[in-house]
Amino acid sequence: MIAGIDYTGVSVAFYCHDGQGNFLLQKRSQQCRDQKGRWDSGGGKLEFGESPEVATLREIKEEYGCAGQINRVLPTLSFFEEIDGQGKHWIIIPHIVEVNRDQVSVSDQESIDEIGWFRLSDFPSPLHDSVTKELVLFYEQLKEFSI
Repeated sequence: MIAGIDYTGVSVAFYCHDGQGNFLLQKRSQQCRDQKGRWDSGGGKLEFGESPEVATLREIKEEYGCAGQINRVLPTLSFFEEIDGQGKHWIIIPHIVEVNRDQVSVSDQESIDEIGWFRLSDFPSPLHDSVTKELVLFYEQLKEFSI
């Protein structure tokens, strides 16, 4: 059974920022299961027995090799998409997290082609579909961290 396809998957997402108004985004590699070549905020599957906060910090360590400080948990959302006739359904628990910019690197080289720091008003394209949806829903909360 595959999370998100055979049953609704649960994941965490995160918008990492440097405390100076810049947000960290990653470009998804061709090895990713979907949304290849699109810019994403970062995230991953919630593991059994793990709290969303612990999962968020674990995923940041796995993807960027650094620690983070959770500033805010954003409202949970449901994300459904259909790609090539295959429906995918995820429940996403997004977070805003501060990281030390000098400690960030690409730790997950299979899934991440590149990373970049961007102002909220200047996010790159194309964006992952869920990021586009989250920006509409959470723009005001993210704006508080964009100085």
